[in-house]
Amino acid sequence: MALRPLPTRAATLLEAVNAPPRLVAHLRAVHDVACQLADWVEHHYPTLAFDRTAVEFGAATHDIGKVKHPDELSAPGSMHERTGYELLLDHGVEEDLARFARTHADWTADDIGVDDLLVSIADKVWKAKRVADLEQLLTEHLATAGGQELWEVFLALDDVLDRIAADADARLAYQASHPV
Repeated sequence: MALRPLPTRAATLLEAVNAPPRLVAHLRAVHDVACQLADWVEHHYPTLAFDRTAVEFGAATHDIGKVKHPDELSAPGSMHERTGYELLLDHGVEEDLARFARTHADWTADDIGVDDLLVSIADKVWKAKRVADLEQLLTEHLATAGGQELWEVFLALDDVLDRIAADADARLAYQASHPV
């Protein structure tokens, strides 16, 4: 499976914290999906303001805290979220980029924006998981930016997410081919 390379800064950070190959593979898969989503948004909703560089970095580092909680590489857990945020800050990453480590699993806070939603959706749809309330939040932002009805945006977003989700098995196999 051909996935886009991680942003240089993210790859350097992952190397510095000795991230396991399985984690790096996961982050590449989510990063690639985030790039696909960003491409689609830029093409279909050019007036929507979002920070593509932040989305790409956020997707590439959102689970970095799993280096300190390796059990969460193969089992559910949320300890890595706050730990990842603090780890990124400790390595000189600005708060506006480090936040994705803490926001990728909680998209209900008041300060969550389009960038956070794109990273959160990428972290779900890479494995073909769909989360209706998360997708609804992005739909609302897109509808406002595009001056469209919610149902029109929902159908368009649903189509692109279905297309991306169709490759989930290949992404899962890619991740599984790397040791924990």
